[in-house]
Amino acid sequence: MIALIDYGAGNTASVANALNELNVEYKITKRELDITSADKIIFPGVGEATYAVKQLHFANLFNLLRIIKKPLLGICLGMQMLCEKSKEGDVACLGIFPESTELFNKKNVNVPHMGWNKVDIIKESKLFLDIDNNEQFYFANSYYVPKSEHTTGTTLHDIEFAASIEKDNFYGVQFHPEKSGVVGIKLLKNFIERC
Repeated sequence: MIALIDYGAGNTASVANALNELNVEYKITKRELDITSADKIIFPGVGEATYAVKQLHFANLFNLLRIIKKPLLGICLGMQMLCEKSKEGDVACLGIFPESTELFNKKNVNVPHMGWNKVDIIKESKLFLDIDNNEQFYFANSYYVPKSEHTTGTTLHDIEFAASIEKDNFYGVQFHPEKSGVVGIKLLKNFIERC
């Protein structure tokens, strides 16, 4: 069973639709018991970082998600929440990855960054098994995670930044696989079956 975390931050319904397409069992939840008993966890998100962190604290999920040992996939804001800090409100996040999110330079590019971008797979990852390099995924973000040793895929919007990150049982994608058509569904299937 997949625990799809519902903490009031956006795109839960879209991810649920993608999971329905894959015909997998899941539960939309913010209950600790559901999350700890799940096989895998999907941590979606659209919205503002400070609000998201508050919601995780209100649901008593903040500390749980920091120590969980099951495969967890953070999507968009969910990926950013896995980092040390977000410059969006200067809020402390879960601290799984030592990076801090940054705001795109509004003088150079449109913010938010919205649309289809190629992802350059720079490290082997189970998420990208049987997915060609430079496939296009759908992005919608004003903040980004800089490229680091944990980056498995990159993309460009003024600068090169992390499209995907990975460490131990934690996976993150800045793009929205649930809105990225066939290739996005394939990535979610890889997470469910291979991670």
